[in-house]
Amino acid sequence: MYSDVMMAGFGGQGILLIGNLLAEAALLEGYEVTYLPSYGVEMRGGTANCTVVISDEEIGSPQVSAPQVMLVMSEQARERFEPRVKPGGLLIVNQSLCDITKISRKDLEILCLPFNKIADEIENSRFANMVALGVYLGKKPVVKLTSVEQTLKENLTGKKAQFIPSNLKAIEKGIELAKKTGG
Repeated sequence: MYSDVMMAGFGGQGILLIGNLLAEAALLEGYEVTYLPSYGVEMRGGTANCTVVISDEEIGSPQVSAPQVMLVMSEQARERFEPRVKPGGLLIVNQSLCDITKISRKDLEILCLPFNKIADEIENSRFANMVALGVYLGKKPVVKLTSVEQTLKENLTGKKAQFIPSNLKAIEKGIELAKKTGG
């Protein structure tokens, strides 16, 4: 088994958190994993992206020039990273912040959902990243939800622990929506 995904958006959207959760969940399940975060110097508003590679064999490099799956949370990320997706790959787009009329690739499976709006309906738009992670897991079930839940509990401690139920609810909603779209 081999799977790679690049997740991109702007700082403050929780891109690196969902990439880290995915990577840690895969490690928990015994997979070989690389997690390569990249972000601008700004704390919020700058670019943020990460690449996660999951395999049942040794991984040669954490670098992925043409990812199988690209998850974009902002228009700037879509513009920058859409061209890099492997032909025949999957582009998951946050329709809340991306202009889907500007998607130019015809050789991809494209899934557009309003992550911010969905998160707002659940509780708060700050859980949009978790909806996105759920959509990814609904389309590419590379790890079990129970593993993601465990990594959430390990990462969200102290005052942040109160947000675990809302995060899980957002992930579950994303999985549900992805499956409704043929996941």
